[in-house]
Amino acid sequence: MASGLVSRSLSKVRAMIAGAGEAKSVEPTEKVLARIRRQLKECAEGLGGEVSTRLRAARLAETYLSLDDAGRIAFLRMIAVEFGPDPRKVAKAHDAYQAAVGTDRQWDAEAQLRAAMRSSRIRILTQFNAIPQGVKFLVDLRVDLLRYLEKHKDLKSLDRELEARLTAWFDVGFLELARVTWNSPAALLEKIVAYEAVHEIRSWRDLKNRLGSDRRCYAFFHPRMPDEPLIFVEVALMEDLADNVQKLLDENAPVADATRATTAIFYSISATQEGLRGVSFGNFLLKRVVDDLQRDFPRIKTFATLSPIPGLVRWAAKNATTALAAFSDADWKRLAAAGIDGPDSAQLKLVLGGTTAWPGDAALANALRDPLLKVAAAYLLEAKRGNAPLDPVARFHLGNGARVERLNWLADVSDKGLGQSWGIMVNYLYDPDRIVENVETFAGKGGIDADAAVRRLARR
Repeated sequence: MASGLVSRSLSKVRAMIAGAGEAKSVEPTEKVLARIRRQLKECAEGLGGEVSTRLRAARLAETYLSLDDAGRIAFLRMIAVEFGPDPRKVAKAHDAYQAAVGTDRQWDAEAQLRAAMRSSRIRILTQFNAIPQGVKFLVDLRVDLLRYLEKHKDLKSLDRELEARLTAWFDVGFLELARVTWNSPAALLEKIVAYEAVHEIRSWRDLKNRLGSDRRCYAFFHPRMPDEPLIFVEVALMEDLADNVQKLLDENAPVADATRATTAIFYSISATQEGLRGVSFGNFLLKRVVDDLQRDFPRIKTFATLSPIPGLVRWAAKNATTALAAFSDADWKRLAAAGIDGPDSAQLKLVLGGTTAWPGDAALANALRDPLLKVAAAYLLEAKRGNAPLDPVARFHLGNGARVERLNWLADVSDKGLGQSWGIMVNYLYDPDRIVENVETFAGKGGIDADAAVRRLARR
């Protein structure tokens, strides 16, 4: 009978997870808060066997999913504040440890200190592992946590513990690499369309083109979330570096002969689960994909990206003086001939702000090419957050050992591309002979490997 009750409760939780956005809201009245506190205490105590654990976790998940934002905030704050380590026990264990240092009791005292610092929050969180969809429930719960953190600082401790748990559970050793093809289940293909974060998939025909014989799409999956791609990369098999994303994604372009490919272009990498923010496995995905491609296409020797520069326009707007310093006298003369008369020009301010109309004016586009490429080079090589590049895509690829290989003018003339980087895209090159050295230089000193032509642009 208990087993049947667990099954019914788990079925209800699975249904609620699948349609969590449609769950009925329940205000956190005192009665509701008392019930939540009682449920959390039962989970923290961990009494009973496996059936009891599963039933408690299922009921707790059901309670959480039934709450509106106010109720969920109260639920999470209760875990964060009331189920952390007991400060008195920690202080007592710390004093005992300090007294035991250098004696035979030191190691036992150390173990007791670790036990005192262990919070009941961990026990509550790990119990969700016992139920189907429990890991997905926790990933989605962290999405809520991240939304609430700005206004509710007391949730930080819970977020840190949950991030640590998810990092352990989503260790790359547990992940499975799979190729996504046009013959993959329709539900998976729909998720690829929905999760694509770099270049929108506009139609089923567009998707089919990206999964053609001269393309590859790979995704990481977790065994506890087998229907959810965690991160996926789209690859074009080519004979040279790609310099224009519209051409690369042209559905009417002839299909290339993949057996002649010498270059693999990673043109889109999309992380799909906001709740796994801070859990890094993108670099492992690229390494696994490179191994897979080298096995299937031994002619491929060049591995590079065609990447956006998402922070460029935003940075230039905040650092207008620095950006305009890249414009030489010769640049201003060419711009004047194209209708932009000096740095105070209203038209220039529109261009620098990310307006999308100017590429249709060939003379203006030609005049803007050199100065904006110089601004882009300076941004990638010099704009920093600490020792790391300010641009998030640059931070990812350079941190994984890539080199800034080439800047491509008007490589993405979509509204998004023009709005975030004046249509400029960058090739990051993964040179197997330099990856390890680049990673060490980047990690140690923030050093950036870049082609000489890109460095010359940044200095001009």
